[in-house]
Amino acid sequence: MPSSEKSINWTSLITVCSAAILIGTELLGAAWASGWALAGFFQLGPTVEIILQCVFGLMAFYAIFVFLRQASRVESIFKRESVGS
Repeated sequence: MPSSEKSINWTSLITVCSAAILIGTELLGAAWASGWALAGFFQLGPTVEIILQCVFGLMAFYAIFVFLRQASRVESIFKRESVGS
């Protein structure tokens, strides 16, 4: 009975990680800037500014997590190699 071994598809792994870094920095930057802009526009003070930045940052981390999960489904990070007996 042939078995299969998993090996890492380095091209797909590097692609997914690179896209995650790019998208992650954009999302976190937008989260930080949005908290700063909303607190400044509505004159909410520095404490509310930090709270808004943290809330938006958590939303950005969740979006990064969802992106990584979907990207790993599309790009096959592990390739199966059948080992003949």
